[in-house]
Amino acid sequence: MAAFPWHSRQRNYKTEFESCSLEAVPLDFGDYHPLKPITVTESKTKKMGRKGSTSSTSSSSSSSMVDPLSSVLDGTDPLSMFAATADLVTATSNMDSSRKKRDRDDTSTVGTDFEPWSSKRGDILARYTTTEKLSINLFVGSEKGKVAASTSAVSEKVRTRLEELDDLEECSKLLSDTSVIQFYPSKFVLITDILDTFGKLVYERIFSMCVDNRSVLSDQFSPENVNDTAKETCLNWFFKIASIRELIPRFYVEAAILNCNKFLSKTGISECLPRLTCMIRGIGDPLVSVYARAYLCRVGMEVAPHLKESLNKNFFDFLLTFKQIHGDTVQNQLVVQGVEIPLYLTLYSPAIDWILQCIAYHAPEVLLTEMMERCKKLGNNALLLNSVMSAFRAEFIATRSMDFIGMIKECDESGFPKHLLFRSLGLNLALADPPESDRLQILNEAWKVITKLKNPQDYINCAEVWVEYTCRHFTKREVNTVLADVIKHMTPDRAFEDAYPQLLSVIKKVIAYFHDFSVLFSVEKFLPFLDMFQKENVRVEVCKCIMEAFIKHQQEPTKDPVILNALLHVCKTMHDSVNALTLEDEKRMLAVLINGFIKMVSFGRDFEQQLSFYVETRSMFCNLEPVLVQLIHSVNKLTMETRRVMKGNHSRKTAAFARACVAFCFITIPSLTGIFTRLNLYLHSGQVALANQCLSQADAFFRAAVSLVPEVPKMINIDGKMRPSESFLLEFLCNLFSTLLIVPDHPEQGVLFLVRGLLNVIQDYTWEDNGDDKIRVYTNVLHLLSAMSQETYLYHVDKVDSNDSLYGGDSKFLAENNKLCETVITQILEHLKALGKDETLKRQSILALSFFNSILAHGDLRNNKLNQLSVNLWNLAQRHGCADTRTMVKTLEYIKKRSKQPGMTHLSELALRLPLQTRT
Repeated sequence: MAAFPWHSRQRNYKTEFESCSLEAVPLDFGDYHPLKPITVTESKTKKMGRKGSTSSTSSSSSSSMVDPLSSVLDGTDPLSMFAATADLVTATSNMDSSRKKRDRDDTSTVGTDFEPWSSKRGDILARYTTTEKLSINLFVGSEKGKVAASTSAVSEKVRTRLEELDDLEECSKLLSDTSVIQFYPSKFVLITDILDTFGKLVYERIFSMCVDNRSVLSDQFSPENVNDTAKETCLNWFFKIASIRELIPRFYVEAAILNCNKFLSKTGISECLPRLTCMIRGIGDPLVSVYARAYLCRVGMEVAPHLKESLNKNFFDFLLTFKQIHGDTVQNQLVVQGVEIPLYLTLYSPAIDWILQCIAYHAPEVLLTEMMERCKKLGNNALLLNSVMSAFRAEFIATRSMDFIGMIKECDESGFPKHLLFRSLGLNLALADPPESDRLQILNEAWKVITKLKNPQDYINCAEVWVEYTCRHFTKREVNTVLADVIKHMTPDRAFEDAYPQLLSVIKKVIAYFHDFSVLFSVEKFLPFLDMFQKENVRVEVCKCIMEAFIKHQQEPTKDPVILNALLHVCKTMHDSVNALTLEDEKRMLAVLINGFIKMVSFGRDFEQQLSFYVETRSMFCNLEPVLVQLIHSVNKLTMETRRVMKGNHSRKTAAFARACVAFCFITIPSLTGIFTRLNLYLHSGQVALANQCLSQADAFFRAAVSLVPEVPKMINIDGKMRPSESFLLEFLCNLFSTLLIVPDHPEQGVLFLVRGLLNVIQDYTWEDNGDDKIRVYTNVLHLLSAMSQETYLYHVDKVDSNDSLYGGDSKFLAENNKLCETVITQILEHLKALGKDETLKRQSILALSFFNSILAHGDLRNNKLNQLSVNLWNLAQRHGCADTRTMVKTLEYIKKRSKQPGMTHLSELALRLPLQTRT
């Protein structure tokens, strides 16, 4: 194929820029302006008839301006229609909300701030276990094996219901059995789950009887709406339950269907609750009794939470019988089962806690005072006191902290440990503040008890809670004292190994309150406290918590040596945890935290110290590639900052520092694994070196980038997926071309040495056979060479002489440039020729038009051969009917318009030679 001589057109960038700027046109807005407030016409439209009847509209407006929205809907703009619809929806919603609110008020349901029983049952089942063998036979809804023959007097349906009730009776009897006493709370949970299901099924069955074809009752109804069949069925259930002989089964089964009283009378529930409360007085075992009361309170809160009297009565009845715990019957039972009294007392906690939670829900503060007085009358029983502190609002407890401490002191240590009481008090003080005058005394009183604990687990469970109180109200001196005490208790016999969750909680609480890290790290015992985390995964978790807090709360860059040394140690711990098995997500998270720290370190104008810090961190974090990338970016930023600060004063020292920064980047980049990460960093670092007049270093960066291109693989990993790399390579090369325009030729390497080397690499690279990226690269090289042939380049680097200054339009330089252009054009045309097959004609058309536009933009079309080449490309783009007609028409219009500009008359002749072919 014959070579086509290239002639770049000479360009005046300033004139071109001015011709592209927007023309200022004066506008007369008159009465209309888009920023003026819009007046929406309020219209009232009659509903249109089904057969297209016209609508009469009456409207009023404060403006005579025609609303552009009005014409769309015959006087009614869409905003008005939406507003009207919204009003209707809002009105309907308000009616529904009012009805729902009224319904809620009628039933007085509990709010979302009430912790439901379902959230407690899992903890109870996990805590109260046993190794004893248990046998629980449940036959709810199944055949028992011994079924009496049915008689004609009892229908099959009634017989089945009675059998099921007998099963429930047998099930409930298990709640009177305390032979495996330590399992009783869990047994209560399992059996009452069955009772709850039974109660719901009965209620739903009776409710379904109230529904007929004429209407459907809402869940809020009055007994007058209930038909006779439903009432009769409901009464049958209650009569059958009343015939159960044993107290405990009769109580539990009736409590399970308590809600069914709504089908019979409005006052049914309010009358049954006091009666059931009195029934419990007949239960002799105090543990069985308190759980029965807990179940009644649970059902009562579900169906009638506003009936507080029964809740209070249940608790006060329990207090009256509490002395039974220390009676001979209970004591003998505990001896037989080998259960100690402290363990036995903990069995009461779930029931008492639940009863008190129900009582304390939205209760006034005066009720707490009454509860405290009743506890005092019982000799400040620790179990009850603990439940009271757990149930009532933290604000109420906090204001009475000293009173509670006094009551805790008078409690009997043998039954319920005092440290658990102080822990409960501490949990409240973590949520609410006590009176300021009492705060130090509260801490001293609590810590007197906590520090005397011998068992490390008991100690750390309490200390963990009171650390937050100390951090919340005191200075680093008190916090340091607490941390020292924790270290003292948890170090012997390596007790800390069994308390990592609590120790981690302590660290989180400390860093949550100390946002000034210079203060935090000046706490003498903070770093020794960290030394207790000797299990690697836990230690790394602690370090991540510290770094997250630092990144979140550190507002200003720091150079504080205390902070730097401590956080370097923390970051090094995270970095050293990385190994071959570490997941990529974990590596990425650690790198983000370390990079956040690096970004917050600044030594101001002490640039040498800043570089020394980067050198140190590079050696410390060499296994995390994102950290090395961040360091390279940071050093490049430091280099440019030095140039900005020292502008006009480029001493030898400044130049040496810039070269040191450049060297840092040059020796760090090869250690990275990502191919495009290295390419882009070579390019970026070369640009920085060029901006700082480090020409030989910049040349080395660019040569390294060029030599790295052949190593680019066909496929690369992007977010875990393998994708073709050519599009990324094309993007990088285009960025490199933009930089090479201003890079001066090396004095010892000849004209356009870097461009020649890059062309050789592009030629030798194995491109995709079914792709055109290689030609797109060549087209961009042609643009670069055209820009290099201009007398003055489009842009420059300050104090760097580019080739336009070095050669000054030298004829030999231009001739060499044109030879390269001819070589590139030859490659493009050969590729176009290879696309002459049927399956590639569309690609050929697109590339031909693209190359035509490149010649139009950069070539001197006064040259006959170049002019003829452009005509040939135009015809090739249309030859097989693959070209977009609209694009061809617009392109031709552009040429004609441009031919009218000064010095462009030759384009008018070109336009005459460019036919538009129609598709046939």
